[in-house]
Parts: sequence; C-alpha cells; structure tokens
Amino acid sequence: MNEEIMNTEVNAAAAQEAAVAEAAKSEPAETMADFASELEASYKEFDERHNDYQEQEGPDAQKWANLLQMMQEKTVTKVKIKEVVKSGVVAYIDDIQGFIPASHISTKYVEKLEDWVGKYLEVVPITVEPERKKLVLSGRVVMKDKEAAEKAAKMAAVKVGAVLEGTVDSIKDYGAFVDLESGVTGLLHVSQISNQRIKHPGVVLKEGQKVTVKVIGVGDGRISLSMKALEQEEEPREEVFNYKESGAATTGLASLLKNIKL
Repeated sequence: MNEEIMNTEVNAAAAQEAAVAEAAKSEPAETMADFASELEASYKEFDERHNDYQEQEGPDAQKWANLLQMMQEKTVTKVKIKEVVKSGVVAYIDDIQGFIPASHISTKYVEKLEDWVGKYLEVVPITVEPERKKLVLSGRVVMKDKEAAEKAAKMAAVKVGAVLEGTVDSIKDYGAFVDLESGVTGLLHVSQISNQRIKHPGVVLKEGQKVTVKVIGVGDGRISLSMKALEQEEEPREEVFNYKESGAATTGLASLLKNIKL
C-alpha cells in the first residue's frame, strides 16, 4: 500500500514538471526590446522623481549644485560688480548673489570700493552654502595664481652663469635683494658682494643702485647672485713670456754695446 502511494506521488510530480516545461516552451523568449522598454520606464520614473526633488529643493537647486562643482574644481569665471556693501562688493553668477570681501578683490589694497562698481573681475567661489544661500567669491585667489604662474615662468628663464643688470631693492644684514631685468628678484649675499671682506652690504651698496650681477644658483624658488664672481673674471692674468736662448748670456760691456750705432 505504501509503495503504491509513493509511486503515485512520483508520477504526479513528474507530470507537473512536464507541464511546467511545456508551458515554458509556449511562452515567447525575452528580447532586447523587452529590456529597452523596462529601461525606458525606469528612466521615466527617475526623471519624475528628479523633478519632484528639484521642486522640493527650490528652482535654484541646480545652480547651487553648479557652484559647488565650480568651487571644487576651482573654476574661474568673470563677473560684473554691481554694488558696494559693508566690507565688500556684490556680484552675480547665474542670478545667484555673491559677496566679494574687500580683501579678496585684489592682491593689492583697495582704498575705494566704489571705484570697482561696473568693472569686470575674474573670480572663483571660495564658500558655497546652499542651505544658507551663502556665496563668497574671490578675485585675489585668481590673481595670486596668475602671478605665481608668471613668476615660475620667469624663474625658469633664468639660467646659472647668466650676467644680468639689476637694481638694489632692499638691503639686509645678510645681503641685498636685487630686482633683475627679467622681472624676478635675486639675493646677493654679503659674501658675494666683493672679493674684499665687508661687514655690512650697506658699506658698498645702497637702495636704488644699478648693479651688474652673475647668476650662481637657481632652485627652490630662489635665485643666488654674485658680484664677486665678476670681479674674479676681470682680474688681469699674469703675462708669461717665452724666452728662447740664441746664444750664451753675457753681461760684458762689448756685448752690450755690440748693436749700438754711434
């Protein structure tokens, strides 16, 4: 009896599997078109949700997102200064109001903020806080980066061994800083001013004095100069005469008067 029941259950299971297999054969195979339609539906749902998010965050949400990206990538943009406010000026990026502190307008001291109204300025965002609607811009950062790049290019053009003209800019106990004709500044150490030992650069040099110097070192953003090296090059060389013996040397009176015609 038990054996008959088991056989019956086995036959039923086999029949069910066969039915499932037959049904699978009759179903149409999935194609790329089916996947494409599913993807299209997903994209559509995403767009609807994205629009809902934007409506919840406000109409300027994307603008603030762009500003955040600009700050991260240090993107430079040109703005027009609209008005003066306390401690700075106001400019706009994509209709978003930005504040430029007086100290960030330029690398130099700005005496009258009103003189900047209506002018264009290259800036980068340095503070972007969408939740507080706070945007702070800086022109000073852009100018400093440009100045650093220009200085690096000028430094690269200065070669060891070059002889340049310059002007003494300032005098310190350890030497003098010389503004070179190439637009960069080098240090003339007190030990490189003269072959003679001097206690202070001011004994030989004064501010505003024109000097000729030789470049003896370039590295780590610094240029080393020397006047002593030029003095050494200008020292007269000792003349060497080659004597060839043509006969016996003598100091006799007859020999001395030999070639004298009376």
